[in-house]
Parts: sequence; C-alpha cells; structure tokens
Amino acid sequence: MSYYFNKILRTKSFDEAIELITTELQKEGFGVLTQIDVKATLKKKIDVDFKKYVILGACNPQYAYKALQREDKIGVFLPCNVIVEENNNGDIEVSAVDPIASMAKVENDSLGEIAVEIQNKLKIVIRNLN
Repeated sequence: MSYYFNKILRTKSFDEAIELITTELQKEGFGVLTQIDVKATLKKKIDVDFKKYVILGACNPQYAYKALQREDKIGVFLPCNVIVEENNNGDIEVSAVDPIASMAKVENDSLGEIAVEIQNKLKIVIRNLN
C-alpha cells in the first residue's frame, strides 16, 4: 500500500502550484494550518542547499473533530500533510498523505469511515490539479 498519492504539474511554477493546491484544498473543506519551507529551514539550520520543498499542514475541521471524538490520540496524525516539491527536471510534484495508510496501525475501527472520506477528498484535490 502506498502512503501517498500525487500528481506532476508540468505547466505550473512552484508558487503557482502552492496557490493551486491551497485553492483546491479549500474547495474540499480544508484549510492550511501550517506551511513549512523545508529548503529555507535546512539552509538556516544546517547550511545545506535543498530543492524547493514545502510541507502544507491541511486540516478539515469537521473531520478532525469527528476523529478526535473517536480517538483522542489521533492528533499525532493531524494535520494531513501535502507536499509541493520541485523535481530535478523542473517539474512540480504535489503529494498528499493517504490517511488510510497513516492510520493503519490505529486499533480503532470507528476511524475507518473517516479515513475513507478524507482519502476521497484528498484524491479529488490531487485529481483536480491542472
């Protein structure tokens, strides 16, 4: 089982991809709670050069609330991470965590339907990227 799903964007700049994924997430009820610029952080903290790579912490509050009601430690898997990275050939790749894979070890069957619903929403977001 893959732990993510992704799409390559060949006609978008890095910044356009971040804007596009943020918009598509909003259409499915997600907000971006955090944005981590990995390239800048690695340069600042350990003085290494790295490709453009941003981690977006996306959250759908309705589903987060449902999940937390059923399993209070599920917060270790929240928010859902989405990454935007620039590959060596210049293509922009957007990847989203598969919530089913990330919650596979949680022994709480009541989370299954939530994970499936979130997975479906994130797949729609990725599919709609153009």
